[in-house]
Amino acid sequence: MKTISMLASATALASLLLTGGAFAQTAAPAAKDAAPKAETKAPAEKKQRTAESLECSKEADAKGLHGKERKKFRSECKKEKSGGAAAAPAATK
Repeated sequence: MKTISMLASATALASLLLTGGAFAQTAAPAAKDAAPKAETKAPAEKKQRTAESLECSKEADAKGLHGKERKKFRSECKKEKSGGAAAAPAATK
């Protein structure tokens, strides 16, 4: 009688341990499906820089500007280079 209960307990324990591995294996394919979606978005996010932007960056480099000063300078520079008409409506808002 004691042998049968020990055998039943061992079987129950073994089945619990083995089912944990089976559940872990079914979650892996879901991660593969998510990876290609992220890869397709990466190239679309990259934008081409305009000639005005590149010129303003070179000027900021020449002046040795960094951080907030550089950002402010480039913003003003790009507005001037693209045309004063584009800056005027933004100021009236």
